[in-house]
Amino acid sequence: IEGEDNSCEFVTKCRTSRRQLRECSGDTDHHEGMSSDDELTPTEVTEFQKSKDNILEDSSKIFEDVHADFCDIRKILLKFQEWKEKFPDTYCDAYISFCLPKLLNPLIRAQLVNWNPLEQNFTELEEMPWFRAVEEFSDAKNIPNSK
Repeated sequence: IEGEDNSCEFVTKCRTSRRQLRECSGDTDHHEGMSSDDELTPTEVTEFQKSKDNILEDSSKIFEDVHADFCDIRKILLKFQEWKEKFPDTYCDAYISFCLPKLLNPLIRAQLVNWNPLEQNFTELEEMPWFRAVEEFSDAKNIPNSK
């Protein structure tokens, strides 16, 4: 309870200081109740962006020592499609439909590191290369079954 009193006091101080700052700067575009106490300071924004850039740089190196045939979802799925067409019995016996999500998971996660659906110009999941590759593979799997 004592911590709640301190946080409530802190929030009130923040609101007051922001209001005073707006009044001094002549900001008339403010609507009461439309601001957030979760606004980041410029220092926090800079630190966040720096940390994000470091993560993106590190994530781009994850598969740099992997052969292209094994880090491209489309190429991986093509190999499974060829296996299914040439050896349908062993393909079925291997329970590939249960293995593929686990196999593709790290590759998809690496592509989603920078994805943020809350940004204005974000890419829809359905437009991402990995999604299309999986979708095409799923469609190709269904075609032989329907003949």
